[in-house]
Amino acid sequence: MSPTEITIQATSNDAIIKFEADRFITQHNSYEFNNIDDASDSPLAQQLFYLPFVKKVYIASNFIAIERYNIVEWSDVQDEVAEQIKTYLNSDAIVIKEEVSKSKSAITVYAESTPNPSVLKFVCNKALVGQICEFSSIDDAKISPMATELFQLPFVKSIFMDKNYISITKYDVAEWEEITVQLREFIKSYIEDGKPALSKPIETQKEVEEKTSETKFEKLDDTSKNIVNILQEYVKPAVASDGGNIEFISYNNESKKVEVLLQGACSGCPSSTFTLKNGIENMLKEMLNDQNISVSAING
Repeated sequence: MSPTEITIQATSNDAIIKFEADRFITQHNSYEFNNIDDASDSPLAQQLFYLPFVKKVYIASNFIAIERYNIVEWSDVQDEVAEQIKTYLNSDAIVIKEEVSKSKSAITVYAESTPNPSVLKFVCNKALVGQICEFSSIDDAKISPMATELFQLPFVKSIFMDKNYISITKYDVAEWEEITVQLREFIKSYIEDGKPALSKPIETQKEVEEKTSETKFEKLDDTSKNIVNILQEYVKPAVASDGGNIEFISYNNESKKVEVLLQGACSGCPSSTFTLKNGIENMLKEMLNDQNISVSAING
């Protein structure tokens, strides 16, 4: 078997970096360790905790994510850490005693910053929803027991859910450093307790979402279909990584105006107008070969 290689992957959270292996290193389970004692079932995680800047270790099916203390910058140490992980994995030493830890299989939740200072993205190692959901109040959240509970917290203004993450918009009365840990622990405990994010099963959610999307797409004109495809392939992945979503609303062939819906972290983001005008609009002009196209957005 060829030696394991490690690729360094940055995340939206400057304190967390991922070391991705080119093979599976666990039996498709994920684990989180907060200190060296917590990592008693993982010799690899224990070894990493001997590094003085390591705050937390996450081990998933094919990567190890490490959260650092602020005493160093990742740029100064990431190559050495990658080499240490690579050497360990190629020694065939035990990564984690999964038969012991199976009952403790951890739900991993970590926070990522977004371009919108009022929004934080909480990423989970488990699928949460099969459809995009956005709730602006507790009344909107009747289909989501999880969102309903989150709205009990006085600083939660709105909630956006997609796949394995939740983007939360806060009121200005609270600062993120005061509430991030509380939100993260709430989400983690909620999922570990086996509670659903939405009241209907994920598979049903996916079926409804796919059928609705297909029906809407087939009714569009050719130019609109091209715009949807461009947004889907080139824009949505980047927007999702920032904790938001973009949806096509309409295209007017006479005015050449494209209208889109911004959701999650993109809704109300100070940089969203710049992104629309200098990013998406220019992309559509070039790819559709039409310099008269303009883009405007509705915030979700």
